[in-house]
Order: sequence, then structure tokens, then C-alpha cells
Amino acid sequence: MASTTDNPADDWADEDKAVADPAKRRPISRLTILRAIAELRLWWREGVVADLDHIATIERVRGESLLTSRYVFMTAMSAGIAILGLLLSSPAVVIGAMLLSPLMNPIIGTGFSLATGDADWLRRCGKALVAGSIFAILFCALIVFFSPLQTVTEEIAARTRPNLFDLLVALFSALAGSYAVIRGREGTIVGVAIATALMPPLAVVGFGLATLNWTVFAGALGLFITNLVTIGLTAAIMARLYGFQSDLSHRQSRLQSIVMAAVFITLAVPLGFSLRTIAWEANGQRIVNQEVAAAFTDRARVDQPIVNWDTEPVAVSASVFTPEFNPNADTEVARRLEQRLGRAVIATIDQFQVGTDPGAAEQAALAQARAREAAEASERQIAALGQNLALIAGVERKDVLLDRENQRAQAVARPLDGLGLSGYRELERRLERTTPGWTVELRPPLVSLPEIIVGEEGLDTRNAAQVALVGWAAERTGVRVTLTGSESALATVTQALGTTSSRVDTRQSGNENTVTASWSTAATAQD
Repeated sequence: MASTTDNPADDWADEDKAVADPAKRRPISRLTILRAIAELRLWWREGVVADLDHIATIERVRGESLLTSRYVFMTAMSAGIAILGLLLSSPAVVIGAMLLSPLMNPIIGTGFSLATGDADWLRRCGKALVAGSIFAILFCALIVFFSPLQTVTEEIAARTRPNLFDLLVALFSALAGSYAVIRGREGTIVGVAIATALMPPLAVVGFGLATLNWTVFAGALGLFITNLVTIGLTAAIMARLYGFQSDLSHRQSRLQSIVMAAVFITLAVPLGFSLRTIAWEANGQRIVNQEVAAAFTDRARVDQPIVNWDTEPVAVSASVFTPEFNPNADTEVARRLEQRLGRAVIATIDQFQVGTDPGAAEQAALAQARAREAAEASERQIAALGQNLALIAGVERKDVLLDRENQRAQAVARPLDGLGLSGYRELERRLERTTPGWTVELRPPLVSLPEIIVGEEGLDTRNAAQVALVGWAAERTGVRVTLTGSESALATVTQALGTTSSRVDTRQSGNENTVTASWSTAATAQD
């Protein structure tokens, strides 16, 4: 008769099934969790915090975080290199500025002073931060003010729209910097991490101030303040975690922690919405690219569409090089984009017909890209011309007239001490040479006109130049000039003036060789 004893293999299978069944697992008790937390805290306190020399660390950080002449000088040099890198749109130059930036020291000191409750130390660190920041902004503004390059580059624009990712960059930089300082391993690389979040926005604030571009100024200032607060509070939290205690009571310490958390949340919420908007626009740009390309054949080439998200409806414009026209492209693209974006859209698509050769569209697109680059370079050159003309004339940029159709630039100069007519004319010539094809007209003030000597053989080189200068002044100012001299001398000078002689009045005197030039009395009084 067979045995009725159960098979051991079956018993093991039942046990495995019981273990695999979540309902039959033994839950982790609350006591186990508390014991694990207590052991972790004990390890952190005795294995990590106890090895630190807190007093030496505080003294080292305190000594490096105060306002000194070296700190101001290095901040200025770092800011100067940063703004030049931003104007040139050169990331390598911007990184070079970060290598010099000393901003890590006072901001880490701010965090430690918050953690230890040292009000006097906090005040000194704040003084160093404010002084360094203001000096850097003014120094950058001074460089931009005298710079011929004042265009908002990609590097500048990237620092004018803070979002949650910028806060995370500041957070990770602060964690790295605080850890290195606490463990005594700070150095240049750690300073670069902090400067990444602070120095470029600070330089952009100076750019916005110099160009009176308040959109750039406000955006960069918001990014700088966000990063500054984030780094300071993160440094304070790290210092408290590593046992740098304050004299505050338990209740005051808890209140301080709540305030720090509230500040982080206050900063993170609007930056999160900003990041969401940026992400939506980036995805929207991808959708626009897809829909514009889908409206044409595979042989067509689409130039990068331009989307204005701030208008209602959204405005989309693009250039397409295609062997076959699509007369309904505007309405088709607008309808598809409205369905996918959920917003009203107006599409304007410029179609350029190219040959059926497979490479014709690419060649046309490349030609237009080159033409666009040339046009942008020309616009930058024209903008520089207007700015420089305003500078040498001593007037506001809005007082300079730029006639693009006739390629003519005009400005009325203010009197400058010690500068005569020849100086104004030379400034006009120099500026005209910087922009080929353009005519520069600088109206000089009614300063003294030169005296002309007519020799027996007529005008020598020097006096011929004086006559030309008188004629130039009469044309630029529109004011009549009176020439006084002998009949023969006046005839020689009038002949040399050519067509400009119509702007000149003559008056005979007994002096045979000298002709004096003066502004019309009525015109001078009226002016």
C-alpha cells in the first residue's frame, strides 16, 4: 500500500507561494523604521560630523568672505571678461571669467552665518555681496556703453528668462561648493561652479543698464537674485547638516528652517511655470516645423519658421523653396496647427519656386541663409554707425537720422571745447570710412571759420584745404558765409568754392592777400 506522506518538494513549493503572496508577507514595523533612522543619524553624527574641525572651518570661511580690495578687483576683472564674452557670444570667454570670480567666498559665508546665527558675520558678508555686485554691474555697464557692439546675443538672451532648470543649476552648484568648503577641498573648480550661476547674469544686468533695455535688465536681475538666494540658503542647510550649530533656540531654529523651505517653494513655483511655458513653446516649435514641412513635397526645403507666441492669434511665418507651389498652404498649415496647438493661428508662408533638380532647393535655401547673414551683418553695421555718430556728435541715439533708402546718416553736433571745424570734418570722414556706401553728414556748430591767404600764384595746398573747409561748413550748416578781402583774392576763393559759392556773400576790403570768413550776422544771431 502506498504511503500517504506529503512530498517535501510540494512543501517547499507551498512555502515559496506563501512568500510570493504579498498578503502573507510580514509588514515592516514602525519600530524597525525608527531604529534604522536612529542608526543612520548615529552614523552621521559620529562617523561624519565628529571628524570635522568646526571652529577651524568657520574661521577659514569667515576670513575669506569679507570685503577686501582683492575681492573687488577680481570681481571687476571677472565681470569685464564675462561681458566681453557675452557680447562676442563666446562661451569660452565666459568660462574664463568664471575662473576668476571670487563670488563664492561671501555667498558661502552668508550660508554659514545663517546656520550659526552670527548676525555680525551675516552683515559683513551681505556688505561684500552688495558692494561686489554693484561694482560688477557698473563696470559691465561702462564697458557696454563705450562698446560698438550692443546687440543682444544668444548668450545674453539665455540669461534673461529664468526657469526651474536655472534654480537646479544654482542648487547643485551650491551643494558642490558647500561640500568642498566643509571638507576643506575648495578650489578653482568649485568657484567656477558658483560663478556659473552668478557672474553671467550679473554681467547681463550691466548690459541692460547700459543699453536701457529694461526687459533684459529685469530678466537677468531676477535670475541673479534667484541664484543668489538659492546658493545662500543651500549653503546654510548644508552647514547645519554638518553640525555647524547656532545659538538659536529649538523653536527659533525650526522657524528658520520653515522660512528657508518657504523661500525655496516661493522661488520654485514661478520658475516651474516659466519652465512649463518654455517647454510648451519648444514642443510647439517642433509641431510648427512638422506641419509646414507636411504641406509640401519631400523635395521642398523649409527655412526655420518664426513663431510669435505673444500675439493672439499666434503668428507663424516661414519661407519654403519648392518645385511645386501649394496655393492653399497658408490655410492648410493654420488649420492643422490650430487643431494640434489648441490656439488660433495665422500662417504666412512665402513660397519660392526652384527647379526640379534634387539639389536646387538646398542651394536656394543656402543662398537665402547667406543673404540673411549678410543682411544681419549690415544691420549690425548700420546700428553701430548710428551709435558712433551719436557718440561723436554728443547727442542721444534718437537724435541721429538714418535714411536706409538713400544710405545717409545725419546728426547735429554739440560744441566741444578745443575742437574746430577741421576736427568735426575729420570725425565725419573717419566714420564714413567705417560704413562703405553710406554718406555721413555731421553738422558742426558755428565755430570760428579759418582765414585764407591768397598768394601771387593763387592758393597753395594748405589754403586750398581751408577754402574746402569753409565750403563744407556752409553746406553742412545751411548758414551763409561772408568773405571779406580784395577783389582779386575774393575772385580766386570764389572760383575755388565752385558750386558752393552760391552760399557765400562777398565784401571788398583793402587787404590784398588775406580773405577772412565769418558767419552771416543774421544767421548767427538766429542760431
